[in-house]
Amino acid sequence: MSAADAVVVYGATGHTGRFIVAELLRCGFATVLSGRDAAQLKVLAAEWGEVPVRPATVDDPSSLDRALAGAAAVVNCAGPFAVTAGPVVEAALRAGIPYVDVAAEIEANASMFADYAEAAREAGVPVVPAMAFYGGLGDLLVTAAMGEWTAADEAHVAYGLSSWHPTAGTRVAGQVSHQRRAGRRVRFTNGALEYHDDKATEQDWPFPKPMGRRAVIAGFTMADVVTVPSHLAVPEVSTYMTVEAARDVASEDTPAPEPVDDLGRSNQTFIVDVVVRARGVERRATARGQDIYAVTAPLVVEAIRRILVGQTRTTGLASAGAMFDAADFLRALSPHLAVQLPH
Repeated sequence: MSAADAVVVYGATGHTGRFIVAELLRCGFATVLSGRDAAQLKVLAAEWGEVPVRPATVDDPSSLDRALAGAAAVVNCAGPFAVTAGPVVEAALRAGIPYVDVAAEIEANASMFADYAEAAREAGVPVVPAMAFYGGLGDLLVTAAMGEWTAADEAHVAYGLSSWHPTAGTRVAGQVSHQRRAGRRVRFTNGALEYHDDKATEQDWPFPKPMGRRAVIAGFTMADVVTVPSHLAVPEVSTYMTVEAARDVASEDTPAPEPVDDLGRSNQTFIVDVVVRARGVERRATARGQDIYAVTAPLVVEAIRRILVGQTRTTGLASAGAMFDAADFLRALSPHLAVQLPH
């Protein structure tokens, strides 16, 4: 791929953005670094041997147009996505190039589907929101677990995190979402998003070994409640989080993640356990790996690769499970993920 056909990473200097830049370069993609801080972008570019830099801000559409000029695609890693997603996807549509983001903000994802589906369809441009650990991975696992099923009675996505040291971006995004929903909690039930004031409850979840049965927060709602029902007929979508990880992310004293290997990953491990049920039949799919922020990079880069070579199932705006062959996509993520799917 020539420099003129590069993938622009907006928010490249952020924690997840750095992982994505590294993975794009490792996989041979010409890459352009973008974001609002020109000085930080230059520092990051020098670390990678003078990668091109195109500063831009979301309140200046012309700067975004310059950043995306001649590009092959754009990846938006800059939260809070309630602020950045609209301007960046609009710039991508003006440029006629694919857009992928890593938003885990439920309201931002819901707004993306509500506000940009028609424009993306008319432009014939692939737009994939929530192509990340939260929202994307769960959607792929649910879709793969369903297989030939066109509908299910319920889908459950349980997150077994050994810990959760949130980044500064995660904390800001959480605050924005909390404000947008006025402190209420959200769930997907009876085929719709519902805001409520019910207290969170704990229950046990039977994770596969070696994690085994663990206490989880039921109704710890993540972006899967937007991505899964965007294309699958599942009226009840529930997500769960291990109690230890939920306490970590809720505490103001929990430090940011610290790298423990040469890839920059933290020592956090995870298992995502998905169960779908239809007419009394149950199917399960699981994925295991290390570092929820780091694993977002291969998810994004595999999505970009497939989009650019036309290995997609639709165009316009779609979640990961609708855009790609879910089972094939998940298997392609080895060795980043260890995946077990129904036979």
